[in-house]
Amino acid sequence: MTKPNPFKGFQSSPEIIRLAVMLYIRFPLSLRNVEDLLHERGVEISHETVRSWWRRFGPMFASEIRKRRIEGLRSSRWRWHLDEMFVKINGERHYLWRAVDHEGEVLESFVTKTRDKRAALKFLKKTMKRHGRPHVFVTDKLRSYGAALKEIGAADRQETGRWLNNRAENSHLPFRRRERAMLRFRHMRSLQKFASVHSSVYNHFNQERHLYSRQNFKLNRSAALIEWRQLCSG
Repeated sequence: MTKPNPFKGFQSSPEIIRLAVMLYIRFPLSLRNVEDLLHERGVEISHETVRSWWRRFGPMFASEIRKRRIEGLRSSRWRWHLDEMFVKINGERHYLWRAVDHEGEVLESFVTKTRDKRAALKFLKKTMKRHGRPHVFVTDKLRSYGAALKEIGAADRQETGRWLNNRAENSHLPFRRRERAMLRFRHMRSLQKFASVHSSVYNHFNQERHLYSRQNFKLNRSAALIEWRQLCSG
């Protein structure tokens, strides 16, 4: 059975739509920045069009990226780094829980209003449902993690330490830069949506260039871009 074309009915080509969505999600650019960059390339669209495109196609692209990575067994169950970061929505503090594997790939992003045992447990169950159960959970000393891991029978797999969770702490930085460009979030639902899409796009283009020679990095970067241009192509 042939999949319906998701780009049907749009005047702009799929290539332009993919480019606009990639620019907005991957880089710390505003909607108007993306509009100006596309204008320099001879593409005349408004920033509101960019907004509607990322809302419509961003989750679709992210879903396909996650599906391809899981099918390719590119999700590690060896060591997960768990951490939560503060995010303000209309001046009110919320918490963005994030799970990162030992290679820096973001496995899950989950928004809650609290960071108690109940929130930690919900986050853990959601992550393990999609990615399985790891051998080691690396966390900070927030007691909510210990209580939640004890309830799921994984208390003996928890590791805490001053520098052990740097992998998760460093993974927050790209999202923080993106958050500042967006001038914060206004709704919990929009934060959850963007965090999920951003993590998938970040994983797709994150080549960890310090681990490769320049030649291999260029090959991997080109392969990631080619794969992006084929998303939702049927």
